[in-house]
Amino acid sequence: MKYYFAPLEGITGYIYRSAHASCFPGMDRYYSPFLVPHQNRDFDTREKNDVLPEHNRGYTLIPQILTNRSEDFLRLSAALARYGYREINLNLGCPSGTVVTRGKGSGFLTDPDALDRFLSEVCSGFEHLHLKLSVKTRIGWESAEEWPRLLEIFSAYPLSELIIHPRLRTDFYKNIPHMETYEYACSHTPLPLCFNGDLKTPENIRDLEQWFPQTKAVMIGRGLLETPDLVCRMRGAAPAGMAQLENFHGQLLDGYCTSISGDRNVLFKMKEFWAYFGKNFPGKEKELKKIRKAQKLTVYREITASLFADA
Repeated sequence: MKYYFAPLEGITGYIYRSAHASCFPGMDRYYSPFLVPHQNRDFDTREKNDVLPEHNRGYTLIPQILTNRSEDFLRLSAALARYGYREINLNLGCPSGTVVTRGKGSGFLTDPDALDRFLSEVCSGFEHLHLKLSVKTRIGWESAEEWPRLLEIFSAYPLSELIIHPRLRTDFYKNIPHMETYEYACSHTPLPLCFNGDLKTPENIRDLEQWFPQTKAVMIGRGLLETPDLVCRMRGAAPAGMAQLENFHGQLLDGYCTSISGDRNVLFKMKEFWAYFGKNFPGKEKELKKIRKAQKLTVYREITASLFADA
């Protein structure tokens, strides 16, 4: 089984990825938070920093693009190719209201004909760029009945991989994944498939392997944010000890302190991290609340040092 780290906007940037890859080796791929094409430049400063090869050493990164315009996708893909990337991922999964109202992300799924034209133009352009195209998608907008038509479109193109999150846009991240749609895909497309959604424990992953033995890759997001050594466990390692978790936290904090100015900005990033990582500290709600309220890095360091020492 191959294991991919799902992109999460604002969290899994290169600083997080580098710290995670250093402390918990074994991920086959990381995917970048989505890049958005700009009119007069390839990347803004944040995006450029996130995909620079020198910021992504030691692991495989697949850049992801969010757009519904083939010419923009091709232009940005060409810029990524100049950095040495050989595969680009199309985001058809983001359910955010500000994204879907522009017909992007999972909003693009509401217009299958336009999506078909987009994929035709991109795949034609990728032949000249010598790039591979993968797609991360939901199964439709509001009904699972949309899925067969969408899968038929995807199957008409030489995608390197189809990553399926079997939820509708209207599900957001709630409700139970529509597993029957993934089962349908397993028997109705020749494309290599990757499963994404609600994989938070080794048991979840083993169950999926048993139900769908033809699945050779899984993408994990929130499960890895909560349990950063999840894939290490799947590869036979013992659960991470507190020293390993503390080392991961320390590398992440050092990375943010080096690249971000101001206590407030660093603490904002670390508080996002603790919203998931705090799961590793049951019964420590008082200390976790202090972290959420911290306004100074000196105070934050004292709180977290005590928390790790007492865990």
